[in-house]
Amino acid sequence: MQKRIGIIGIIITDRDKAAAKVNAVLSDHGDMILGRMGLPFRDRGVNIIGLIFEATTDEVGALAGKLGMLDGVQVKSLLV
Repeated sequence: MQKRIGIIGIIITDRDKAAAKVNAVLSDHGDMILGRMGLPFRDRGVNIIGLIFEATTDEVGALAGKLGMLDGVQVKSLLV
């Protein structure tokens, strides 16, 4: 299967509950992540993580699925 480039946007609404779990999932999939940027958006009470990756659609689906199942986490992905 062909690898594609894309981005994943992650919004964490409950940092105390979800941050460690999010980081564990990202670490498990670290081989496909090319870049990561985190931004605490204190005015809204959320934390935002942006990922740039190169992966197959199955790998992206697995990562987004694991992240999306965590309480207090919202995920959107885009493949090019």
